[in-house]
Amino acid sequence: MATQNGHREYPGLLSPANSALLLIDFQPQMIFGVQSMDRQTLINNAVALARSGKVFNIPTVLTTVGAESFSGYLIPEIQEVFPDVKPIDRSWINAWEDDAFYNAVVATGRKKLVMAALWTEICLTHPVLSALADGYEVYFVVDASAGSSTVAHDMGVQRMIQAGGIPVTWAQVMSEWQRDWARETAGQVFEIAVKHAGAWGVGATYVNTFRFPSQSAASATAEEPVTAG
Repeated sequence: MATQNGHREYPGLLSPANSALLLIDFQPQMIFGVQSMDRQTLINNAVALARSGKVFNIPTVLTTVGAESFSGYLIPEIQEVFPDVKPIDRSWINAWEDDAFYNAVVATGRKKLVMAALWTEICLTHPVLSALADGYEVYFVVDASAGSSTVAHDMGVQRMIQAGGIPVTWAQVMSEWQRDWARETAGQVFEIAVKHAGAWGVGATYVNTFRFPSQSAASATAEEPVTAG
């Protein structure tokens, strides 16, 4: 246990000070091939993870593969979260073997890596195994990644766990970065939950109808419906 800014910090937990976010190959062609989960839910979860990283100022690396040849550009829903971050386009299937991507990860100075990618069995599994071999601690986001089949996704997850990767969900990561509802980011986290966290968000909105009835009524007509996650 270490102390930072007067608070106890536990090395086993993710924090905004110790982690980096890597989002790999969220491109149209890869989404077309997803069969392990509903594609709209996948996009919802990936965007929620991206927005969480933005709220906590997590160093973020974006990458694509063959963007101008066969996979298309990074989907706008994620690029809009990071308008100033240019995706690193690669020819390597394994992002970790691409020098520009690898150097960008090293430049973050973080040893805990939060990864999500398409597809699970290939473009997530390969860099997870490679990063583990290079001494990084890797948290792969299961519900913000997807495979070309349920079996392919499941086998990729099993292989990463066997190698030492740590499976997490996007809401788990966001909550771990937040940890204390007294932190100034609580309002932004609440907003992400309302828009992306399904039942959690609906519950939060329901509570607010009693705490702030006039505000809740106004937001209910102005905001988009909550997306199931």
